[in-house]
Amino acid sequence: MKTHDNSGPADAAARFVEAMNSGGSLDHVYEDGAVLIPVPGHPVTGPALAAANRHLQSFGVPMEAVPRQVYVAGDIALLIVDWSMRGTARDGTKIDMSGTATDVLRRGADGQWRYVIDNPHGTATFPS
Repeated sequence: MKTHDNSGPADAAARFVEAMNSGGSLDHVYEDGAVLIPVPGHPVTGPALAAANRHLQSFGVPMEAVPRQVYVAGDIALLIVDWSMRGTARDGTKIDMSGTATDVLRRGADGQWRYVIDNPHGTATFPS
């Protein structure tokens, strides 16, 4: 059964944005073994996940994210999040990135919600 809850899991999205924009580590927002899909159809884990996030942070452009929908079933949550990164990167390149993420989170024994699947491109289509 799906329930609607905007408190706990949505806070994980805010923690992600805060860590992304501060340039700090994002390890605390992910479960061990989490999956990130930085390019549609190409999931990464572990060091490749961290490297993909560091690449985004290297632009020095702030991220904004607004949870659109949050559905909770026990300790699992589905977040639909509109996000964007717009501005000028440190190297002078114009950055204009945005999307609607489809993310799966799990509440840990400590009560914190962490990403299990981070899919920033959500329902984007990709070649088969």
